[in-house]
Order: sequence, then C-alpha cells, then structure tokens
Amino acid sequence: AHTIPVPEEWPSKGEVIFSDAHLRYRPGLPYALEQFDLHIQPGERVGIVGRTGAGKSTIIMALFRMVELAQGKIIMDGIDISTIGLNDLRSRMSIIPQDPTLFASTIRSNLDPFNTRTDEQLWAAIRQAHLVEDNTETASTNKETSADNTDHKSSSNTTQPSQITLDSIVEEGGTNFSLGQRQLLALARALVRNSKITICDEATSSIDFETDLKIQKAMSEGFKGRTLLCIA
Repeated sequence: AHTIPVPEEWPSKGEVIFSDAHLRYRPGLPYALEQFDLHIQPGERVGIVGRTGAGKSTIIMALFRMVELAQGKIIMDGIDISTIGLNDLRSRMSIIPQDPTLFASTIRSNLDPFNTRTDEQLWAAIRQAHLVEDNTETASTNKETSADNTDHKSSSNTTQPSQITLDSIVEEGGTNFSLGQRQLLALARALVRNSKITICDEATSSIDFETDLKIQKAMSEGFKGRTLLCIA
C-alpha cells in the first residue's frame, strides 16, 4: 500500500485519537475492540485499567499496528496512522513493556543502540530512572575500572555488576540484573528516546514495591510535557 511521508519532528504534540475503532485478531472472531473512542490530549497522562481480556493490550497492538483496524481510525497529531510506514510509526513512540528485551552487550548500547546520545544524556536518563542514586558524573571517569570489573563479572551468569556504569556488561536478556533493574533499564531507555508518546504496558505488575515506587517517581518527573499511556 502507498504510504505518505511524515515530518521529521512528528509527532510534535502527542495527541492521539481513536475514532470508532474496531479490531479483531482474524476474520470471523469477535471484536477485541468495538466502537472504541478515546481522545488523548497532548501531554496528557492516561491510565487504562480493566480485567484480563477486556482489550487493554489490544489498544497497544492497534497503536503500533501489530494488528490493523477492521474499521475506524487512529489519528496521531493529525495523521491517520494507517497511511504511514510502519517504521515511521513505531520509531516515533516508546514502550516500557512488562517483560523488557535486553541485548547481550553493554548498558550504553542497550540504552542508545545507534550511538546518538552523549554520555551526559545517558547518565541523566539512568539517574531519572533511579537505576543509580549517586552523583556519578560521566562514564569516562570510570571507564578503565568498569571495563576490568565487567570483564571479570561476565564470567558468571548470576553475578551483578558491583557498580553500574555505561560500560557494564548486560548478558542476554539482562539475566545478570534483577527483574526490577531490568525494568528500570527499560524505563531509562524510554527516557533516552525522548518520544512525544510513551506507552507503559503493565510495567510494574511483576516487580517489588521499592522498584514500583522508583518507576512511579520517574514517570512523574521524567515524562513532563509528553503523552503517557499506562495500561494496568
């Protein structure tokens, strides 16, 4: 299908409108979303709650066009998202999932895989996510030490880095970090991306109370001026 180009800065406001949205997972099945209308204002924080199977996750599937609408529209900052390329759409939003994907590499490359941010920006996101609570200034001051430490740590699949730096090793799936730390890394990644629209998909459902508080605080402080849609 023909797609239209989108401006580089789109979405610049963060307005999302579901208009008479109908979605079913395949022909013949009942609608998972039916006659769904929702208007999210730019910079608004919206929570969607409901029982299992009520269609909460379907809203995310529709936003990212994992499944196409059978009827209706989703308008984002004035553009019908069905008319643009999938990469254009998905690259302009961030998601903090319930089970974040972390790659075997370093914290730096997990937060900034295309190397477009400065160390200072990465540290700012790490602090905003409350992954560290100290006043570490830059990774370069610790780079030599951290490299030695992480090389040593990587020999064990269960040992966490004693000190988190940008060059700390992340094992496949983040198995050398606790579940709470993995969730905070996903939060830091969303902060680094600085998308105008961020979706939080049950991000606190499987974590401890302390990490839950950190995430709530980071969301309150770190996403000002951005549209935040939280599924719970």
